[in-house]
Amino acid sequence: MKEDLRHQFGNIDIYLFDQLLKGTYDDCQSILDAGCGQGRNVGYFLRSGYQVYGVDSSADNIARIKQMAAPFSGSSSQDNFKIGLVENLPFNDGQFDLVISSAVLHFASNLQHFEEMLNSMWRVIRPGGYLFCRLASDIGIESLVRSIGNGRYLLPDESERFLVNQEMLFAFTKKLGATLHEPIKTTNVQNLRSMTTWCLRK
Repeated sequence: MKEDLRHQFGNIDIYLFDQLLKGTYDDCQSILDAGCGQGRNVGYFLRSGYQVYGVDSSADNIARIKQMAAPFSGSSSQDNFKIGLVENLPFNDGQFDLVISSAVLHFASNLQHFEEMLNSMWRVIRPGGYLFCRLASDIGIESLVRSIGNGRYLLPDESERFLVNQEMLFAFTKKLGATLHEPIKTTNVQNLRSMTTWCLRK
């Protein structure tokens, strides 16, 4: 049983897995992982016959994910995976039912860069489609982070991240004209960092 789950879902983000169990994305066919890394969140979608696309700034990551996609060329061509930047996605407006952004937005260099990435992802989602985001925040650790300028902070785990708070996420939701289809949820990891799940519908 455990091996079956690992084979089917791999190392998928647990909060993305939660949305799959709830059936949120049952009607989604075309999926983009924006900042896909080595593909931890695309394996399930490839094996399940979705049209899967990915963008990452690392050529090595894209080479690896193309190898992963090779057996599934019937639904997801290796050409679907491209070297590129999240703030300048090489896709058409409204092309995707679901865009995944897992541990990407907190690498923004400043607020403008954050908005550029967010707007780029939002542009390629069809009306009625979804944006799934996991990103670092200061929620619950506000007194433990130290500002280093440009919206970036030094966290107790000694990493540097662009951090959002709940008010910012509400404001961006409104600015995009989006709806929250789940309450904003935050996991505090032993007061070392906080990771927030932000689920939007267009």
